[in-house]
Amino acid sequence: MGVLADAVLENGGEITGVIPDKLMEMEVAHQGVTELHVVRTMHERKALMAELADGFISLPGGLGTLEETMEMITWLQLGYHAKPVGLLNVRGYYDPLLAFFRHMNEEGFISEKILGSFTVDDAPEGLVRRMLTPR
Repeated sequence: MGVLADAVLENGGEITGVIPDKLMEMEVAHQGVTELHVVRTMHERKALMAELADGFISLPGGLGTLEETMEMITWLQLGYHAKPVGLLNVRGYYDPLLAFFRHMNEEGFISEKILGSFTVDDAPEGLVRRMLTPR
């Protein structure tokens, strides 16, 4: 995330960070962000990020990224937000997850509507463009 933040800042963009105080104590926070919110818990972090964000893009990542992505898709499904959700599928990183979503659909656990509720692209420009296109 630091590399991404650096690139945005170097190109004149602004970065708003939201970090739990436990991670702040571990000195994980990027010191150059435009605005930094320190919260008590991961739950508060996700809620504030959801409130502040215009949409959600998941880059390839680990368990935290997966958990946050699933929560934003679930919140979309439940109507807690109506913001675009996108997966940046670099080199097919999310292909196994997308296959699992299709399996969940085939088994009757998620609907076609949910499968179509988020955007997937392998290029950042294409992903953002598609997320900004009304469905």
